[in-house]
Amino acid sequence: MKIIAIGRNYAEHAKELNNPVPAVPVIFMKPETAIIKDNKPFYHPDFSDDVHHEIEIILKVSKEGKHISEKFAANYYEEIALGIDFTARDIQSRHKEKGLPWELAKAFDGSAPISAFIPKSKFAAIYELNFKLDINGETRQQGNTRDLLFSFENIIAFVSQYITLKKGDLIFTGTPPGVSRVKVGDRLEGYLEDEKLLDFYVK
Repeated sequence: MKIIAIGRNYAEHAKELNNPVPAVPVIFMKPETAIIKDNKPFYHPDFSDDVHHEIEIILKVSKEGKHISEKFAANYYEEIALGIDFTARDIQSRHKEKGLPWELAKAFDGSAPISAFIPKSKFAAIYELNFKLDINGETRQQGNTRDLLFSFENIIAFVSQYITLKKGDLIFTGTPPGVSRVKVGDRLEGYLEDEKLLDFYVK
């Protein structure tokens, strides 16, 4: 399975990092070894002094498809979850300056904690979903899917023009503003609407 992630999909997050708002989705990938499940701890890597949290809604691809039309794209995911796209911002900044890929900053082991998945049918309005990340009891990031630059269907259609999507693939759909550094001892709690789906520590 593969993890496809969308960068800069909330305008305010793009602005807080002084990035231009994209005209088409910005895509990067993470390997399966990035995943942490069951609220197990995130072990802070030694190679970075500036790992940032980025909370995101995740789609789980439910069937194989390529060259998917946007009008049919909603049929390719049935479940959603919360995840953290941990980013070694210091490494990413150095790589961006040189025009290099981001993988060392985004794809390292443990960089993608994910929650349990919930059927999307549970939610009356998929583009009115509130989600947030609390760190040590303080809300750091808050978002709503109405603010997505590129809808879930647009993302699926766009990615599938280049990369075949397979059942079980995950799509991280972008983070709202408020990203910041995590440190050892932090407790991260992620909420989708009023349900706590993530609750783990940085070690």
